[in-house]
Amino acid sequence: MAVLLIADHTGTALAPHTANALTAALQLGDAVDILVAGQDARAAAQAASALVGVRTVLLAEGEALAEQLAEPLANLIVGLAPGYAAIVAPASSTGKNVLPRVAALLDVMQVSDVIAVEAPNRFQRPVYAGTAIQTVEATDNIVVLTVRTSAFEPAQAGSGTAPVETIPAGEAVAASRFLENQIAHSERPELGSAKIVISGGRAFGSKEKFDAYLGPVAEKLGAAIGASRAAVDAGFAPNELQVGQTGRTVAPDLYIACGISGAIQHLAGMKESRVVVAINSDPDAPIFQLADYGLVGDVFEVLTELKSKL
Repeated sequence: MAVLLIADHTGTALAPHTANALTAALQLGDAVDILVAGQDARAAAQAASALVGVRTVLLAEGEALAEQLAEPLANLIVGLAPGYAAIVAPASSTGKNVLPRVAALLDVMQVSDVIAVEAPNRFQRPVYAGTAIQTVEATDNIVVLTVRTSAFEPAQAGSGTAPVETIPAGEAVAASRFLENQIAHSERPELGSAKIVISGGRAFGSKEKFDAYLGPVAEKLGAAIGASRAAVDAGFAPNELQVGQTGRTVAPDLYIACGISGAIQHLAGMKESRVVVAINSDPDAPIFQLADYGLVGDVFEVLTELKSKL
């Protein structure tokens, strides 16, 4: 069974979660090709070729694909689709933007946010904010799916020798146009791929306290900073730091929840973390039911002492 995996990348680098998506793709079939589409993306293609299990890397470079807009990228994928039984992408902003269009153009259904592969056409996915797991079966000739990369271990990198094959990029589509890219630069690890995440909630009371108490601890731990929806809505943190059902889904080795009560919306975004530490002044906070380690106390006092011990 041949599988086409759509790579996430920045041109100069392959997104780490592409390796996790490859693990899912390899459970569908043993002939997995990776599509790297963009402009000046050969470095990302070379990185993809080093992943173990990849048959061929397809490199499509052109101005039309520079920003990976849905229309030209979907048209490229649809043109390649007849050679594959499955098309897979990480459930990232790009995957969620492009694959629904691919499925519509192919007139097939899409299976979203897959967390387990039971068979080449049968998958598990979370529903109701992760409180239940749904098993679905695809009946179309081509399976189109996005995978929650945090549910899969990354494929081994560094020892693969897949060839890189250049393919035509296709023509630009006038349905939409790129205006600008606003990127927040930080020396901290990226939230989605960080090994340690420390998140704050509404208990901090202000943006100034959120930054003053979480920032120094994150720096010493080498951690990414996250936030609950309540903290984001209150203006303590930007939207891109929100962890939860309507924000980012993370699965770090260590997740530290500070002043977060544990609403189901937040738990849906971090419940797959390997170790969860909760700090809250309310001993009955729902977060303690999920936490591996819980500390009841004032979040400001606890973080101050933690910073001094690190």
